[in-house]
Amino acid sequence: MLLSILFPICTVVLLGYFAVRSQFIETSAIQFLGQFVMKVALPAFLLQALASKSLSEIWHPAYFLGYGGGSILLFIFAFLLYRHYFNSNLTHASVLAMGASMSNTGFIGTAILTLLIGSQSAIYLSLTLIVENLIIVALMLILAERGLQSSAKSGWQVYAETVQRLLKNPVILSILLGMLCVLLNFKLPQAIAQVLEMLGKTASPLALFVIGGSLVGMQIKSVNLQSIVLVAFKVLLMPLTIFGILWALDVNREMLFVGTLLAALPMPIAFGIFGQHYGLHEKALAPLVLSTVFGFVMVAILLTQSGKYF
Repeated sequence: MLLSILFPICTVVLLGYFAVRSQFIETSAIQFLGQFVMKVALPAFLLQALASKSLSEIWHPAYFLGYGGGSILLFIFAFLLYRHYFNSNLTHASVLAMGASMSNTGFIGTAILTLLIGSQSAIYLSLTLIVENLIIVALMLILAERGLQSSAKSGWQVYAETVQRLLKNPVILSILLGMLCVLLNFKLPQAIAQVLEMLGKTASPLALFVIGGSLVGMQIKSVNLQSIVLVAFKVLLMPLTIFGILWALDVNREMLFVGTLLAALPMPIAFGIFGQHYGLHEKALAPLVLSTVFGFVMVAILLTQSGKYF
């Protein structure tokens, strides 16, 4: 099981890395491929998979409560730690808290879960992406913008802009459309479903290729206590927290394993993007690189136990 999942994942990641490292593919092309995954392929996969299922198959309140509750707890804990112990300002503390409580679900999570459980992965990916985008990213944006807020911009303007930004996210729109199809018991026309399925099948391999290409040029210039703590939050504390909450909620074994696996993934690339945007620079890049390395190690360890849960 472990080799059948890790071998194709590592191979495609390495292909992406060496393709960019050897300049066989330009770095700018990786950025475009990443946009294609997040704006076309992944939304197509989620919409097609969700629209083909019933409400009872999709909605798992225990998983949503467990993963969402654990993510919020970690966000708050990390935010308070960086705000008061490390004396970070409001904006920086909120971005670092995002890094401690959010996984690379869109790229790595999609690839691993698709290989592990096929189309069933869309259910967990959708619920997890809702938590990450509508709760964690929203919290981060609101707090970060409040930290930069000028007197001319009211709190309600910040909230409205955040909601508007989220509703423009293709991943969120595809999940909402998929859920709407389920609630209305509407089945997509066969021709449209086939197109979405074709596009969706490209999400997993392209996501891994982009991850590999994105690693080129990444360097850790400085590692300090803040970076180490943040990586420990993400790679160790988050999977332990999610596992504990889901176990306490008595979810089934598949749900328990998938939630823990997704929580153990590295930080999202978006963390580095937001970090650069809000002036964190190396404070964001170093933990992002470290979490990518140690996150893959943690995922490999967890996959050795997958046979006990499926």
